[in-house]
Amino acid sequence: MRYVAFLRAINVGGHTVKMDRLRELFEGMAFRNVETFIASGNVLFDSAAKPASLETRIERQLEHALGFPVATFLRTAGEVRELDALDVFPGAAELPKPHLVQVGFLKAPLPAPALAMVQSLCDDVNHFRAIGRELHWHSADRVTILRLTGPALERKLGAQVTFRSVNTVRRLGGLLARG
Repeated sequence: MRYVAFLRAINVGGHTVKMDRLRELFEGMAFRNVETFIASGNVLFDSAAKPASLETRIERQLEHALGFPVATFLRTAGEVRELDALDVFPGAAELPKPHLVQVGFLKAPLPAPALAMVQSLCDDVNHFRAIGRELHWHSADRVTILRLTGPALERKLGAQVTFRSVNTVRRLGGLLARG
């Protein structure tokens, strides 16, 4: 099965990992057809293993090899293609800067208290929508994005999350659709 690993804390916060090194680490875990996609911790690979065991295995191996924890959020190629097809905030991705649409990858759907907290953050500038294991975020103000970062949201949610631009997710979906 084809997977995409969305890795948290790669090439941010002083944790620099070259994509060649990341590919080598995944190949060393006996994954096939390993590719990296832009230098922000997106790794495509093939494996016959089940997703739940893969996430844990990848996290352990990367922490051992890199010396710091790397939360891993695994999605199948089909799940990424489905995300590519979603238009959660119609037309927002095409708006000029400072508009930004991001997809946050979670380990599990948010429980009710976390959903309520996310809804409390919605205002004229920020809009959030949780769908399954993703948290979609549209912000019309870059200053808010700098203030309300992924780690700040993690503290509020009580769950790990890693964000990617909706454009990155769409490009990955298109790449996966081509085979």
